[in-house]
Amino acid sequence: MSLRVQAEADARAILHDANGFSWPIRILDPDGQQAQLLGFANDVAVSLDPETGLAITNRKATIAISIRDLIAAGLEIPKGIADSEREPWTVEFNDINGRPTTAKVSEAMPDRSLGIVTCTLEAFKR
Repeated sequence: MSLRVQAEADARAILHDANGFSWPIRILDPDGQQAQLLGFANDVAVSLDPETGLAITNRKATIAISIRDLIAAGLEIPKGIADSEREPWTVEFNDINGRPTTAKVSEAMPDRSLGIVTCTLEAFKR
């Protein structure tokens, strides 16, 4: 097995690790097709300003999921859809306290070497 294939398998195993940071994430495409997958879900409200090193309020939510899992579920890699007239890709997951979060994908950054896609999210209400 090549190192690249091994790296993809390792990344997928990390995203599925029930003893690690793995988290259930439901993904819905614009046509209504959906899948319940495992991956990382982050939603933080504070980040560091790289210029000053000071903490600033800046909500940033992301998910990371396996491209192989998306394909197996019959989905494509999510895309940010800027047109507000079109239905966006959305994701649903609970925060650490069990409160549901629904967000739309604003940007997707696939890493086809490791076989994962990281999606930047923004607030969304149906």
